[in-house]
Amino acid sequence: MTIKPGDVIPTVTLYHMTGDGPQGLTTDDIFKGKKVAVFGLPGAFTPTCSAKHLPGYVANADALKAKGIDSIVCVSVNDVFVMGAWAKDQGSGDKVLLAADGSADLARAAGLDVDMSGQGFGTRCQRFSMVVDDGVVQSIHIDPPGTFEATSAEAMLAEL
Repeated sequence: MTIKPGDVIPTVTLYHMTGDGPQGLTTDDIFKGKKVAVFGLPGAFTPTCSAKHLPGYVANADALKAKGIDSIVCVSVNDVFVMGAWAKDQGSGDKVLLAADGSADLARAAGLDVDMSGQGFGTRCQRFSMVVDDGVVQSIHIDPPGTFEATSAEAMLAEL
């Protein structure tokens, strides 16, 4: 079942790259006591994700924070090394935390996983965006496969 407004974010461990190497972060660490803009995408270095989705959140980070967002998190079913390299490539700096859900634990627990084995990608995350306040989903949007409209930073800004 897909997570919906009013649901609590499942507790799982995600990973991000630091100057000292990979570091685990629980979803409790990420969401507790904060209003978070979180978005998920099928994969780092993929065309739409690299050209539109992540860059939109990086470019609009200040505007999102001006509307009450404490932090912005990008989740993808990639390993922490890929996500670390993508963060450097995209220049996300401290504007967007790139969190690796390498085993799709969050994607599965939230019902946001999608089987892309037919394209050679295995289990991935659907393209989604959520506003999460103190661990509780306030809003969620999911783009159908092959589309990118409802989950953009611009759409989130318009909703806030």
